[in-house]
Amino acid sequence: MADFHQNGTITTLHNLNTRPLHEMEREMTQFSIRRPLGLILPSLYSELQTEALPNIVQQLSDVPYLSQVVIGLDRANEDEYRHALEFFSVLPQHHRVLWNDGPRLREIDGELKELGLAPREAGKGRNVWYCMGYALATGRAESIALHDCDIITYDRAMLARLLYPVANPMFNYEFCKGFYARVSDNKLNGRVSRLLVTPLIRAFKRVIGNTAYLDYLDSFRYILAGEFAFRRDAMNDLRIPSDWGLEIGVLSEVYRNYNNNRLCQVDIADNYDHKHQNLSVDDKAAGLSRMSTDITKAMFRKLATQGHVFEQEAFRTIKATYLRIALDFVETYRNDAIMNGLSYDIHNEEKAVELFANNIMEAGQVFLERPMERPFIPSWGRVRSAIPDIYDRLVKAVEADVREFS
Repeated sequence: MADFHQNGTITTLHNLNTRPLHEMEREMTQFSIRRPLGLILPSLYSELQTEALPNIVQQLSDVPYLSQVVIGLDRANEDEYRHALEFFSVLPQHHRVLWNDGPRLREIDGELKELGLAPREAGKGRNVWYCMGYALATGRAESIALHDCDIITYDRAMLARLLYPVANPMFNYEFCKGFYARVSDNKLNGRVSRLLVTPLIRAFKRVIGNTAYLDYLDSFRYILAGEFAFRRDAMNDLRIPSDWGLEIGVLSEVYRNYNNNRLCQVDIADNYDHKHQNLSVDDKAAGLSRMSTDITKAMFRKLATQGHVFEQEAFRTIKATYLRIALDFVETYRNDAIMNGLSYDIHNEEKAVELFANNIMEAGQVFLERPMERPFIPSWGRVRSAIPDIYDRLVKAVEADVREFS
């Protein structure tokens, strides 16, 4: 059970009571009459073969309040898309599978590329962006949640808690982010959040001074959680990164667009586990190494837009400050693990900190060498201004795929 402490600059909604799920779902069903609710699931085809996604689909089949489920399918050929249509057909809610690699959506993507409006690289960011565009185009849902398809510990109470703050018409939240503990196999997980992002934010505060933006980021209990919920209007003007900076990028965008009293975070699970990325010490283009570099670049870019000047000497100072703070966190987490009877590998934790410290310098170098880099995908509001009928075309392409291949 969580405490009730409010820290930082955004509202934290806790799990203070074991509330019956049927009671919450009954309330959500009432909310959905006035404010229809939807869900976005960005998925790789390979996730259909895992233990996590079949359970997620089974759980969602019993959710009574969803008006729409939008599934973005990546890395799938025609046979695999047909299989995905069958796989998700058990969902009783209105649902569509976006075949992102199919010729119809690729044709739209190609036209957007010619106008400089398409995502620059494949990945979760691109998948989420097209799903958001489709959800906006259909207009079936007023409040929309997003979560990953690799959650091993998933149950539908997680979705109810995630959507509740933007579903309840008595609340004024435009955006909600989930948080949870990351413990499995008798050890602490979430290394990038624990050992990179939080100590890096504290390092920024020491080096460049306290700012409202850094206080805002430091308010989130699990800053890299991939579970969000939005009001539909919030998605229209959202620019999101196409790389591993997705979560930081989304938080930065809603910070830019809304006052903090329109944003919140909510405790959605006692524990949470999903597939784990390798540290990838020897491959900077993969795993947690690539993730840490992209996240750090995203933070440099955001702080630069607020007038902070970064030069090579600044990156060295930030790295040194980060390293000291992160190593202190290693001791803190060791003590927390011991008190809770968890195993804790100090060597691997410090190895991760050393990798992240080196990648802070790597991210800084990329930031200096590529001043014209544009990682953000344009908002759908901008796309519509360039191609007024894009929503109609997107819906028609998805419907044509379903008719032809189901």
